[in-house]
Amino acid sequence: MTELRQRMLEELQRRNFAPSTIRYYIRTVRDFAAYFHKSPDQLGVEEVRHFQLHMLRDQKLATGTVENRMTALHFFFKQVLKRYDPELYDMKLTRVPKKLPVVLSPEEVEKLIAAAPNIRYRTILLLLYATGLRRAEASRLKLSDIDSQRMVIHVHDGKNSRDRELPLTPKLLEALRACWRACKVKPKVYLFPTRFKTAGEERPVTDKAVWHACVESARRAGLSKRLGPHTLRHTFATHLIESGTDLPTLQLLMGHQKLQDTTLYVHLSRRHLHAAVNPLERIHVPGLPQTPEGSGRDSGRDTAAV
Repeated sequence: MTELRQRMLEELQRRNFAPSTIRYYIRTVRDFAAYFHKSPDQLGVEEVRHFQLHMLRDQKLATGTVENRMTALHFFFKQVLKRYDPELYDMKLTRVPKKLPVVLSPEEVEKLIAAAPNIRYRTILLLLYATGLRRAEASRLKLSDIDSQRMVIHVHDGKNSRDRELPLTPKLLEALRACWRACKVKPKVYLFPTRFKTAGEERPVTDKAVWHACVESARRAGLSKRLGPHTLRHTFATHLIESGTDLPTLQLLMGHQKLQDTTLYVHLSRRHLHAAVNPLERIHVPGLPQTPEGSGRDSGRDTAAV
C-alpha cells in the first residue's frame, strides 16, 4: 500500500465512513490515476474535468454514478491533498435525472424466491423482502441480532452509523432457523458466514454475495426487470405503503434520516396512484364503455394489469 493510499484510508476511517464507501472512494481515485497513468497527487482540476467527460461520454455511466465518483475525488483533493480549488466544486452536473426505482409485484417476489438455487440464497431473499435491509446490513447480521423473545431484528451501525430495530415475523424466523439447520458447519457468530476464516475467526459474506443471490435468482426466474438487493428494499417499502403503513413508521423501518426520502414510496404505491378518479373516466366517449360511478379506482387498477 502506497503512502498516499494509506493517508486516504486513514482520513476515511477517521470520519467513520462505511466500509463499502471506503472501498468505493479508493477505487475511484485508483481509476482516476490509472486513466492518466500518473500518481493522483500529480493531477489537478483539468484532469478531473477530462475524467468527468470520459465517464459521461466514453464509459456512459449513469449521472448518479458520475456524481458519486466526483464526490470521491472532491474528498481526495480536499481532505487528503488539502487542496481547496473552487473550480473543482463547480463541476457538479446541472441535470441529474430523478428516476423512480424498480418495484416488484407480490407475484414477482414469489417467483423470485421460488427460483433461488439453494436455501441460503432463498433465505437472503426472504430477509431482504421482509425487512428492507440494505445489502451491507444483511451481510453483517449476527445470530445475536435475531431476538426471538421480543421478535425484533437489531440493526447495528447502519447507514450514517444509525442503529434501528425491525420486526421479526414468525415466517421469517422459521426460515432463518431452517437455514441454520441446513448448514453442515453451524454458524456461530454471523447469520451468513463465509467458508473462510481469518485467524480462526468467522467472517460474514460480502455484500456482493447478497447482490449475487438476487441477480442469480432473477435470472433463473426469468424476470425481465433489472434488479438487485435494493429492489427488494424498494419493494418492501412500497408494499407497506400499499397496505396502509404511515410514513413516519416507514421512515423508522427504512432507517431514513429525512422524511422526504420516504415520501418517494407514495409515488410508487398503486393504492395512492389509483386513489383519484381519472378525468377520462368521467366523460362519455363514443365506442368506449362508460365507467360506473365511483369505480374509477378499480378501473385504473384493471387497466394497469392489462
